[in-house]
Order: sequence, then C-alpha cells, then structure tokens
Amino acid sequence: MPLQPLTTAPAFPDPPLWQSPAWATFQKALGRETRWYANEAGTVAALAIIDRTTGGFCTWDLPRGPILTPSATAAEAEDFLRHLAAEARRDRALALHWSGTDPRLAEAHLGRRSKRHEQPEATILLDLTLNDEALLAQMRQKGRYNIRLAEKHGVTVEQSADVVAYAKIAAETAARDGFKTPGVRQFEFFLKALPGSFLLLAYAPNDHQPVAGLLGVAWGKTGIYYYGASRDAHRELMAPYLLQWEAMRLCRNLGCKRYDLLGVAPPDAPANHPWQGISAFKGKFGGQIEVVAPERTWQIRPFWAAGLALKRRLLG
Repeated sequence: MPLQPLTTAPAFPDPPLWQSPAWATFQKALGRETRWYANEAGTVAALAIIDRTTGGFCTWDLPRGPILTPSATAAEAEDFLRHLAAEARRDRALALHWSGTDPRLAEAHLGRRSKRHEQPEATILLDLTLNDEALLAQMRQKGRYNIRLAEKHGVTVEQSADVVAYAKIAAETAARDGFKTPGVRQFEFFLKALPGSFLLLAYAPNDHQPVAGLLGVAWGKTGIYYYGASRDAHRELMAPYLLQWEAMRLCRNLGCKRYDLLGVAPPDAPANHPWQGISAFKGKFGGQIEVVAPERTWQIRPFWAAGLALKRRLLG
C-alpha cells in the first residue's frame, strides 16, 4: 500500500507528544527536517524526524511512532513500515528507528532491537487525580522524607524562563555524572516551541543562584518530566525532590491526570542498563511502572552506518 506524504499532521486523537505538530515545530527549530506520512487508508501515520549527516546520508526516526487508528490492522502497520523504509532508502538513510507503543506493532517484527535507548522501555506514571495527602502517601517513605526535608530547610521553587541559568546547572550535572547534555539553545527552543512546557528552578535560602532545575511539559492529560539537573552546592537540601513535587502539583493544576517520570530501567534490566542510575531516584515517588516494547532499528545501509559510527568514535 503506497504512502501518502502529508503537508500537515493527521487528525489522530490524542497523539503522543513525540508524534504531534508541536514536536515537529520543536525539531524544526533545532534544524532537523520533519515529514508526515500516512497510508492510503489513513489508518497508520507517522512523523519522521530526519537528521542529515556526513556524505549526504541521514537517519530517520519515528519517535513513539507510527501511530494507529482503532480500525488499523497489524498487517497495515507492517506494510506502512516497509514502504517507509523504502522511502528512507531513496533518501540515502542509513537506518530507520521506530518506537511506537501500540500492541498491534508487536506483530511487525521488522528490524532489530535498538541499542540507542532514545525512547525508554519503561516509565513510572503517577495518578494526579489524587489529592496532596494521597499522592504523598503512595510514595516511598524516603521520597516523602526528602520532600519535607527540602521544605524544612527553606528551599523554594519558582516558575522561570531563565534557561541560561538552567543550562549552567545542566552542564555542571553532566560534568559530574559523565554524560552529554543539550545546550542552552535546545532548552530555549523546548520552552518556547512546546505548548505547555515549563521551567522550575529551586533556590536555597539566602542564595540568589538556583541550585536545581526541572524542565517539563503538560501535554494533554499527562504531565511529563523531561530534563532535570542540580548543582553540587547544597545537595544536602534535597531540592530535586521538592522540584518533582511542585512539578506534579503544577501539572495537576493545568488539568493533567497523570505524571510521567519519563524513563526508568525495566524491572528485568541488567545492572549496566543506562537508565539504572536515575531509576532509584524516580522510584522514590511511587506510582506504577509501565513497560512498552523497546525501540527497533531497521538497518538500511549497515556498512555505511558502522563506518560513520567508527569515525565518530575516533574523531568525535
């Protein structure tokens, strides 16, 4: 079944954030190409994020896509992905990554399990229909204790637009914990391009510089924790715990029914899983673990992809 290139997003109800016009706008602001596709029946669709690289090659990514209507069949989903892979090949794509969560996609055994961990295989969801007392009660004791400790020590949380201040905290966190972080430009576009996005900064008493920050977004009925960072100074004040608490309350006030901590290691994950480090922190807030199918990668030009990966390891 041929593909239909679309000039606008398909009218699917309640798409995930990553398959929305807002996400396409955010990705365009970062300099990435975006394209919408659907099958002829209009039952399967996807936003493709295209990242150009050396030699005119590119990678195609369907973050949390493709998405399906209730009437779509597993066969239609697989047919859509095969045609999209052919389209990506014509565009000199090295690989096609897809991470849709619809159970019907489980029958589309195309590609292999991805090694990227761009989209988490598991997350923790908290029920924001609960009042403060009930929401705190379902947390682990250490989570409640650290929230109250931060309040007791006078930590305050403010909504802010100061992405420069947040970027400085994020850079310090990345240097301390040994990972890469987006720069101020990406944080700025996140805050400006995504409807419902917000930045919270936490302050220690008598300190005009924020000690921790959180970037999130209220998307439909779900509040999503996206980025978090903290300074070494005043770590004993447990500001990140109070930030999460205030983010939950903010999202609830914005009409969200649940809060997504966006990524933990699956329950059966090995000790070296890249999400293990943050899982202990997120687990203290209680909630329910939701596991989805892992991202899959369709290697279109595996030889060239391996050569590019080697070049990046050697030359950066």
